[in-house]
Amino acid sequence: MRQELMSLPKGLAEDVSRNLVMVAQLIDEDPEKAYGYSRVALRLASRVAAVREAAGFAAYATQKYSEALAEFRAARRMSGGVELWPVMADCERGLNRPERALAMAGEPEVQKLDKAGQVEMRLVAAGARRDLGQLDAAIVTLQSPELASSAVHPWTARLRYAYADALLAAGREREAREWFAKALEADKDGSTDASDRLAEMDGVEFVDAFDEDDEIEEDSERGEALDADAGLDDDEDDDEDDEDDDLGEDDSDDSVGDKG
Repeated sequence: MRQELMSLPKGLAEDVSRNLVMVAQLIDEDPEKAYGYSRVALRLASRVAAVREAAGFAAYATQKYSEALAEFRAARRMSGGVELWPVMADCERGLNRPERALAMAGEPEVQKLDKAGQVEMRLVAAGARRDLGQLDAAIVTLQSPELASSAVHPWTARLRYAYADALLAAGREREAREWFAKALEADKDGSTDASDRLAEMDGVEFVDAFDEDDEIEEDSERGEALDADAGLDDDEDDDEDDEDDDLGEDDSDDSVGDKG
C-alpha cells in the first residue's frame, strides 16, 4: 500500500493514508464511521488498489454487498491478485446468489490462494450450501485435512466452529458439542462465541453482573424512597400532635378566662 501511495503527491498521499488508518481502526467497532472514511479516501484516490480494497471491506462490513463486490473487483483488476476471491464469493452470498459463490469455489483462482485463503473459500462454500438447505453437503465441504489437524492456526477456531454449527443444524448435537469445545480450545483471541454456544447446549445461564448491580441500586433507591415517605408521615403525625397540643392549650386558656 505504501508503494502505491508514494505515486501520489505528498500532501494527497498523507490525506489518503490518514483516512485509510481510520478505516482500519474503526471497521470492527464502528463500521458506519469506517465506511465514511473509506468514501473520503475513495474520492481522493480512486485509482489506488489499496483504497478500492479498503472501500470494499468497509462496504462489506456495513452489508452493502453490491458496492463491496464492485470495489473488490476493481481492486483485483488493479493489483492482479487473487486474495480477495473468497470475500468476493461471500458478497455473492450476501446478494442471495449462493450458486455463484459455489461456482467461484470451483474456479482455478482458488488453487492460487494460500492456505488461509483456501480455508476461507471452504467456509464460504459451506455457507452457500447451507443457504441452499444442503446441510449434509455443507458438513462434507468442511471436512478437510485442515479440520482434522491438531495444529492451531489463525483460522482454526472459525473452521471448527463452522463445522460444529453445521453439525448442530443437522441435529447431530453430541458431535456438535465436541467440535464447539475444540473451537474454544483454538480460540485464543475470542473470534467466536464457542463458549456461549457450549453453555447454551449445557443449559447454563449467565446473569449479567451489571444488571445485578442495577437491580441492587434500584432496590436501594426504592428503600430510601420508602424511608423518606415514612419520615414524612412521621413528621405529619408529629405536626398533627403539635396542633392538637396547641388547640388544647388554647381551650384551657379560654376556660380559665370564662371562670374569671
